[in-house]
Amino acid sequence: MEISALTRSVVKRNHAIIAPDGYINSNVPGWLNCTVNVIINEQMGARLAQTLVTLRAGGQLTGQTQASQIFFFVVEGQCEASVGSQDRTLTAGQYVYVPVGQQYLFQNPTEGTQILTFHKVYEPLAGQATPAVLFGERDLAKAPVYMNDEALRIQELLPNELGFDMAVNIFTYSTGGHLPMVETHIMEHGLMYLQGQAIYMLDNEWYPVKKGDSIWMAPYCQQWATAMGQEDSVYIYYKNVNRFPTVI
Repeated sequence: MEISALTRSVVKRNHAIIAPDGYINSNVPGWLNCTVNVIINEQMGARLAQTLVTLRAGGQLTGQTQASQIFFFVVEGQCEASVGSQDRTLTAGQYVYVPVGQQYLFQNPTEGTQILTFHKVYEPLAGQATPAVLFGERDLAKAPVYMNDEALRIQELLPNELGFDMAVNIFTYSTGGHLPMVETHIMEHGLMYLQGQAIYMLDNEWYPVKKGDSIWMAPYCQQWATAMGQEDSVYIYYKNVNRFPTVI
């Protein structure tokens, strides 16, 4: 029998590790016959929201983006997605970016389909058009080597264009791969591990993490990671980009 008072989850001032063992379900209007776990959001000090949705047979997600854009990524399973005038069947590793002011519908899922979402309030930029709906998929062949280290590869899932104020990437660490420095930067992160295990250092605290775990990193939270185990360590992550560092 496991001791119910133990968890790997940690929530601190500028970072959090959220393990699935502590999930409590939420209800989201329009998201039906599914289990919704809100993993990261503004109430913990973040400026993004991250959820994990597990759909049952007959489940559906329907709504319209308002101030926030939403990035939907299929972690496992399959469903039909309708965004604006476009209809696609999405399988594991595929995604759709839904800009502000767009209707969306996800339906006819296979039992247990999991969808990860990242939400961010969109910040318009003068002279730049609001991004359009974008479908895509995970593809290691589109993940170039990071900082000349063959053990590190990053695939950018959204275009690096000024119209976008958020980026979503997939970072793959082969066995022995690790960040080449302790990063300290203005960008905020929300992420979820898709595969493998790792050790993550956040603000000089060391955490073992594995598939299914999520992490929040506030701006300037110092961070470093290394793969652990005998398979690739892979996570998908959000960061804010392409806007002025001050509102003044």
